[in-house]
Amino acid sequence: MATARRPAVNRGSRPAPRPPEGTPPPAELARRARAGLTGAVAIAHWAAAEHGAPGALSDEAAARAAAALGLSEPEVRSDWDRARLIGLIEHHAGTTRPGWRLQAWDRDDSAVLRGWVALLDAWSLACPAPAAAEPTAVAEVVEAVPQLLSLLQLSAGPMQISALLDMLRQRVAELRTERCEVPQDAARLQDATEPQETAQGAGSAGSPDDAEDTATLEGLLDWVLDALSSVGALTVREEPQEGPDGPQSAGSAADEAKGDSREAELSALGNWAVWVKLEQICVAAQSPAGNIEQPAPDMLRGCAGLTPGPARAEYRAWLAARPVGSAVTELIEAARGDDALLRGLAFEALRVVGAPAEPAVRAVVDESCLRPYALLWLAEHEGADPDEALDALTREEATWLWVDTAAAISDHGESPLLVRHLESAVQGTVPALLEEVQAVGHPRTVQVLVALAAAHPDPALAKAVRRAAFQVHTGGA
Repeated sequence: MATARRPAVNRGSRPAPRPPEGTPPPAELARRARAGLTGAVAIAHWAAAEHGAPGALSDEAAARAAAALGLSEPEVRSDWDRARLIGLIEHHAGTTRPGWRLQAWDRDDSAVLRGWVALLDAWSLACPAPAAAEPTAVAEVVEAVPQLLSLLQLSAGPMQISALLDMLRQRVAELRTERCEVPQDAARLQDATEPQETAQGAGSAGSPDDAEDTATLEGLLDWVLDALSSVGALTVREEPQEGPDGPQSAGSAADEAKGDSREAELSALGNWAVWVKLEQICVAAQSPAGNIEQPAPDMLRGCAGLTPGPARAEYRAWLAARPVGSAVTELIEAARGDDALLRGLAFEALRVVGAPAEPAVRAVVDESCLRPYALLWLAEHEGADPDEALDALTREEATWLWVDTAAAISDHGESPLLVRHLESAVQGTVPALLEEVQAVGHPRTVQVLVALAAAHPDPALAKAVRRAAFQVHTGGA
């Protein structure tokens, strides 16, 4: 345990990193974020004044909001989506109510910046891909965007769109190659039996160099740039072209001959946000466990021995190294597994994700093994105090969660901790707990009760727990 915590101690002594030269102070960054999100704030205040606007913005509600705010309905819907992604409004029981971030918006710069970063993380939701775009190509491009943003940040200045397109081609080719990896033994067999076909296909596999692919990537890169521009992360402008008679006008024949003459540059907010993510990656890279490179289950296991603060730092770094959508999917899949410890840790990591994870969490509310965790996550996301969030669960759901947590303790913890876990049960007495545990139907009930009986120092109580375990095992009452 001490060894697992050592990286956190080392991080604590690391000098606080300084943002790149020229980065505005946090107060100025927050001012710029507020200036770019006035529409989202306005629709959030409108929803608050409605005292329970519908959870999904109906045509009638959009028309009323448009009339009240002097906007078009498409603008209202765009601002509504952004307000949700930022956390200015939250869905609860079929209605929309102000989020805690709206209450803090005018006085808490850090809340504003976290909200803006949440919007940046969810850029592909704020500005959906063209309807005609092929979903696989969209997913590849979304996964490649963090690398493009890192390149823009490290360049410390404008970059030609053509260079970004080259990087996008390269990254997409890498992703396709990773998906098409062949085991070495199978590859040797294929080399021996089909040498010519293999040689012919080797140069083209996973490579998006053909004209159709290039056109697709060009179109999707335009979508990415438009989306990131719309959230205030970067700007796109024409690159000035110097000719013998001075600067040439945009769109001239010389420009067309050279290809795309545009260039992109991160805004101050975008530069700061990407720098923060890169710093998180650098911090995590110092961990001997190398959690940042691991799939979600291994990352969560690597964080199991950390205290909450260092664990959250690891989660943030792991999240910063991959697209938020795929990261959330990985965490949900890890939570669906058999290891109850990973289930709890996965939802702790999803708390770090925040608003962008809300749709995925809501989507699993009806899955029995995830329901209590999802309901607690949503309650806290909607502003409930963590100590009171259990009120969001029914007694049966709270009992199921108690058994699941006990299973995690039984598998990974120590016997005294399992005994102390009795105190967290919602039931007032052990007999009441045993009765409801038997009825809840958790697949690990027998193992949990057997482990609890073995660990408890009271012989009479241990006997009662063993009897309950036997009854569950045999299907008796």
